[in-house]
Amino acid sequence: MKLHLAASLVFLLLPLASAWSQSEQTDFLRQTGMIYVVVAVMAVIFVGIGIYLIYIDRKLTRLENQISDHDQNG
Repeated sequence: MKLHLAASLVFLLLPLASAWSQSEQTDFLRQTGMIYVVVAVMAVIFVGIGIYLIYIDRKLTRLENQISDHDQNG
């Protein structure tokens, strides 16, 4: 029972420790002005993923049309 209670306590406090360390990192990034670099990198990554998804969607649509044309003609 004590082990279960201790494990529960650790798992409850673990996210708090993570939040505190992230807060310090965020403050450091804000003070040095590097937070904008982080935001820019994240934006580039998301835009890249979006462009890749659009490319894959167009390619898949083209393949589906080819398959349906082949089924109708064949």
